[in-house]
Amino acid sequence: MTRVMKTLLKFVLAALLVAVPLAADAKRIKDLSSIQGVRENQLIGYGLVVGLDGSGDMTTQTPFTIQSIVNMLTQMGINVPPSSVLQTMLKNVAAVMVTASLPPFSRPGQTFDVTVSSIGNAISLVGGTLLMTPLKGADGQVYAMAQGNLLVGGIGAGAKGSKVVVNHLSVGRIPSGATVERAVAMPVGQGEFVNLELNDTDFTTASRIAEAINQEISPGKSIASALDGRTIQVHAPEGSQRIEFISRIQNIQVDTGQSEAKVIINARTGSVVMNQNVTLDECAVAHGNLTVVISSVNQVSQPAPLSDGQTVQTGQASVDIKTDKGGLVTLQKGVSLNEVVKALNGIGATPQDLLSILQSMKSAGALHADLEVI
Repeated sequence: MTRVMKTLLKFVLAALLVAVPLAADAKRIKDLSSIQGVRENQLIGYGLVVGLDGSGDMTTQTPFTIQSIVNMLTQMGINVPPSSVLQTMLKNVAAVMVTASLPPFSRPGQTFDVTVSSIGNAISLVGGTLLMTPLKGADGQVYAMAQGNLLVGGIGAGAKGSKVVVNHLSVGRIPSGATVERAVAMPVGQGEFVNLELNDTDFTTASRIAEAINQEISPGKSIASALDGRTIQVHAPEGSQRIEFISRIQNIQVDTGQSEAKVIINARTGSVVMNQNVTLDECAVAHGNLTVVISSVNQVSQPAPLSDGQTVQTGQASVDIKTDKGGLVTLQKGVSLNEVVKALNGIGATPQDLLSILQSMKSAGALHADLEVI
């Protein structure tokens, strides 16, 4: 192998050794932040779903369904019979709420998905068709119109009081079911600046993003600065060049700072999630279970033959207390997450037990993490 080839090989290996660790930890700016002002807008509307196979609203209990049908038919120039007649005839209609998110930069004529949810007592929306429904924004203006056949991801059947239901039947979706009628003004940045908003507040990440933009886009000149732990202000060109400029910024890779130590506890399901930055001071944890079982047995007391006594029902209760042998484990200072979980499992702690153990460790000052209960 020639000297030139050996030198080239050394440079390639050195470049790989440097690049591999960075690629493993680095993240794109587009995955860490969003452009301030570029957002979705929530839309909502009230409508009717027709064509149901007898699974619609029981109109005697949902008068608003009847009112909606009467209003719709009247607007179409149809003489509507009395409401009492409609209540006995209509079983194939359901009143629904239609919700959707208007994507950013949507233009009139573009389509997006909508979700249709029953607000009455309809049994199922399977096979239904949503009639034309205006979708309004928070300002009360109509931004889209929704209509189409529902796609319901469930099935159900029943007879003589018994029924079987798979998934949810009172909510459906219409792919591309809404058409944009009004565009939402959404300027990219204000004046000569574009602001990046971090998904999670972190001063280290904000500082590193500003530094990476300055090094990648304009070496020797500062065009980006972190305003706080969530916002980075970037000096951007005007006109059509701004889009290309933002695209370059979003694809820059940044070595982010370590996230804060956090323990998430779901009190309803008993699940506990901890990240790798959770640490402990030296402490001892004891664990034991106390079980109290109370049982009641009903008995009948019969009187003696030929006596004036009466049959009496009596009850006897028994109380049994069981105490499981408790375990004591010592956790050393600075142990890893894997060692914490292994030690707590070693004393027989269940997910429900972990809720109390972790809260006690936090109160004792041994757990260095933000404890969040959801």
